[in-house]
Amino acid sequence: QVQLVESGGGLVQTGGSLRLSCATSHAILQNYGMGWFRQAPGKEREFVAALARSGGASVYADFVNGRFTASEDYAKSTVFLQMNGLKPEDTAVYYCASVQKRRVRLGVWLQHIYDYWGQGTQVTVSS
Repeated sequence: QVQLVESGGGLVQTGGSLRLSCATSHAILQNYGMGWFRQAPGKEREFVAALARSGGASVYADFVNGRFTASEDYAKSTVFLQMNGLKPEDTAVYYCASVQKRRVRLGVWLQHIYDYWGQGTQVTVSS
């Protein structure tokens, strides 16, 4: 059974940083692409970032504006989202998701291409 478990969320003030983790299996990391999405109260879920395949470039939503970095620890079957310069509008539940590599070409920002989703981790940014 596929499992993706997010952690690292919490409460920070404007300008603070958080590092989110998504623990998965070796098989998923080896055979699937990974992405990050978020959903704020009263808003639709939106794309945040997609982890680059080896030799490729990570993809980020425009609102990230250089503040976030996606990365991985392959040996630990874990992907990360480092978030710096957080703003109140970043408050949301953050989800990691996995997609079959053959479907990545459809567009990593599209929610419907992803096969598996984690339960999410809450990020709250206050002033």
